[in-house]
Amino acid sequence: MSLAKLQEPTDKGLILLTGIPGAGKSTFCYQTVLKSIAADLPVIFVTSERNPAEVRELLSERGMGEAADLNFVDAFTQTVGLPGMQRADTEDANCADLNTLSIAITKLKERTGSKRAVLVFDSLTSPYLLNGVEVVKFMRLFLSKFASEGNSVLALVDEGCGKEEDLGAMMSMADGIIRMELVENSRTLNVVKHPSVRPVKFEVPIVPEHAGVSQQEMTFNKDTLGKWGRAMLNRGDAGLRSGLGDYVNLFWANLAHWSGMLWDPKRFPITTYELNKEDPRSMSRENWSIWPWYARIFMKLYLPRNYQSVKVMKKAAKRGAPYIRTARWERSGIIEYLDDISSPSEHYFRIYESSDCWGLENVGAAVASHLPPLFAGFCKGFEKKEREWNAIETKCIGLGDPYCEFKLVAGEISELKPSLEKDNSVIEKIHERLMERLTGFLLHGEPLVVRPTLGSDIQLHAVWHAMGVHPPGGERYKMALRMGGARSGKEIGKRLLEAGLIEDETIRRVINFLEHCKVGKITMGETIRINDNCESSWVRLFTIGTLEPSCFFTTGFLNGLFSTVKGQRVREIKCIAAGDPHCEWEII
Repeated sequence: MSLAKLQEPTDKGLILLTGIPGAGKSTFCYQTVLKSIAADLPVIFVTSERNPAEVRELLSERGMGEAADLNFVDAFTQTVGLPGMQRADTEDANCADLNTLSIAITKLKERTGSKRAVLVFDSLTSPYLLNGVEVVKFMRLFLSKFASEGNSVLALVDEGCGKEEDLGAMMSMADGIIRMELVENSRTLNVVKHPSVRPVKFEVPIVPEHAGVSQQEMTFNKDTLGKWGRAMLNRGDAGLRSGLGDYVNLFWANLAHWSGMLWDPKRFPITTYELNKEDPRSMSRENWSIWPWYARIFMKLYLPRNYQSVKVMKKAAKRGAPYIRTARWERSGIIEYLDDISSPSEHYFRIYESSDCWGLENVGAAVASHLPPLFAGFCKGFEKKEREWNAIETKCIGLGDPYCEFKLVAGEISELKPSLEKDNSVIEKIHERLMERLTGFLLHGEPLVVRPTLGSDIQLHAVWHAMGVHPPGGERYKMALRMGGARSGKEIGKRLLEAGLIEDETIRRVINFLEHCKVGKITMGETIRINDNCESSWVRLFTIGTLEPSCFFTTGFLNGLFSTVKGQRVREIKCIAAGDPHCEWEII
């Protein structure tokens, strides 16, 4: 039995392909699609994580011809509020509404006639995270029935993104189960059961996928960066959002971060770590020309060329480096260097009132994502001899500690990756706590979050890092933010309706919540307009050139809210990241 044979569609039946995100499930299903087309079988491709145009391009790169009998159910663009394209071979659906998926698949099957069809569902993870156990019923009442009528069904689902008992229920209904795993430099396919193949394992050598920052080039706006640098040195407000101020309620940033975590608890936090570690390069020695002359003289005379020794690190910490002064300015935490327990191989820092962790006490995991990697990136960028630095939390209020601590190391940390990856139960607990706090605010005016010294707001810089500084983050990262926003918007809308609020009052209160968080200046009429939206301001302010609309989380959140409360779609038609004067969404 060969791997190529396994990728051929079965005569009939439901095959469930499982594995962690990034294990290669989509690649497997693309090969099944190509083999089905080669066998002259019509294919219905349900895509819930990217738009059909991207899937077509990926399949074309693998050899698919123009005349392929391929139809799509686009369950992505409506779900996250993106503009779709009308095509005869595509039906639209919404992952948050399983009935629309059933109807769209049925319509496409009717077009194929009586001929056996191959249904590829990539993936069930998005509908599951938006509908929970209802997806198990969808499998039993629709997908299993579709397969029993003589069709082939290949459905993908991520492990670690939901309750184990729900995944077990899905497996119990499948005619075949293939589990995919990544082990160092190889991919393992374990055929647990199959209607035509006995249990077998395949080992496939691979080049490991980089889970961090993409290599997309970003051109920095040096004038804005210079203004930013002067503001940090003077401990003042940068004034990048005129009239609104540059501070945002930390609740909004953390809601975005943990909503994205739901979609990819393994790779999302690793990518976030790499993005936050990469950012200080804009302030590194190679970019010192952006700073005012007196700052360049100060850094040349007083910033150490090597941060290895405790004596040097202690001296730098007293002057506010690495990043201690900036952290206080942006209100992401109050930091002190612990020279008494530090050594040349391990430097320890304590954080009070961490913006990442405040309000997430005793959730069962270390949760900081902003300051530790920033310190590592700062040391790498400012040392004359460039070398790798890393940081890992050793204490956290998320673990029940009274404050957070992390160690900073020149070199690799073997336990870093496992510490970044989060168990789904922890992420669900955090998301539930955020939803309860938001519900309390919207219904009873309870505070979202209050810190005794630093207050509830954080500077735009900390907001950007919580929300991913996303242009270099890659498509998977953007998808997680979009889908995470859709789930949070849907959930809060549902909770408010269940509490007895009418539709318009629900929308009004959520818009007031966005204004309370200082997301931007909001006006709502026939459209929703946000001036100085915090999410996309990083792209607008710091890069040169026109990019794509970048309000990934905000768009998903608004679309999830409106589709749940009013049965309407919301999509972004203008964005400051794309060169427009404001961000704007039309309501359809």
